[in-house]
Amino acid sequence: MMVTLDQLQLAIPHALDGVTLDGVGDKISGKVRDSYALGDKRILITTDRISAFDRVLGLIPYKGQVLNQLSLWWFEQTRDIVANHVIDAPDVNVTVAREAVSLPVEVVVRGHLTGVTSTSMWTMYANGERTPYGITLPDGMKKNDRLPTPVITPTTKAADGGHDERLTRDDIIDQQIVPTALWEQIEQVALALFARGQQLSHEAGLILVDTKYEFGTINGQLTLIDEIHTPDSSRYWVKLSYADSPINPEHFDKEYLRLWFAERGYKGEGIPPVMPDEFIAQVAHRYIRAYEQLTKRAFVMGDMPIAERIKKNMQAYFER
Repeated sequence: MMVTLDQLQLAIPHALDGVTLDGVGDKISGKVRDSYALGDKRILITTDRISAFDRVLGLIPYKGQVLNQLSLWWFEQTRDIVANHVIDAPDVNVTVAREAVSLPVEVVVRGHLTGVTSTSMWTMYANGERTPYGITLPDGMKKNDRLPTPVITPTTKAADGGHDERLTRDDIIDQQIVPTALWEQIEQVALALFARGQQLSHEAGLILVDTKYEFGTINGQLTLIDEIHTPDSSRYWVKLSYADSPINPEHFDKEYLRLWFAERGYKGEGIPPVMPDEFIAQVAHRYIRAYEQLTKRAFVMGDMPIAERIKKNMQAYFER
């Protein structure tokens, strides 16, 4: 049975802000994940923190579980395209991964002209730019129009608190930010991943609008790391709602939250407005619906308290 909005509101006080594992070294906290390096492995704990406009804006119950479990599903659906870093999943919020040498570029693939952030193609296009990221676009396009073909719009990887800066293909190759042959392989793999994502999303009644991939190398081999095709790293529209209203389709992703903040005048500067519980539950509900619609599996809420459950499951994992 589908998780209800009432259940999600009751879970808000118990959302996972973080967890500290004893005896496994120093914790590294990103915007969403806490991680621990263990030699050639890395423990990735996906919390319920949600970020937008390069800021952590609050907690969304069960979001971490959705991201971890959905990424694991997508990694399995795409393993024939590129290697990934997954070793094991001892808890619904945890992935044990192979340690990778992370590449200094975020690979964003876009299928539609949309977005509200400063780095979105629509923002640049609406401001009169016709060659965002070095990609030529025609006049007369409207917000949310499908692009003639999916495009890659890379950005730098900003440190926490910073803003990603856009790059072009020429920037990457001319400056050798990534070696030319490796970048050409990344382009091929990213477009193949996006095509697979579009195909499976279409079968689930969704449109994969755009997404972000992070790559690394393991023993010199290109490897997909972090997450894949989650509502955090991707934009999903309900296919029927886009057909009915291309300007205002129903979102199953973080864009729903970004729009809420943007409508209240917040785009990363100053003090953010406080999300009411009803809205937090709606965001959580959309994440869960995306998971269920894509995987065709019922979402099973993990036991609480989450941090104690994770510690127990990780202790059992280490004792194997």
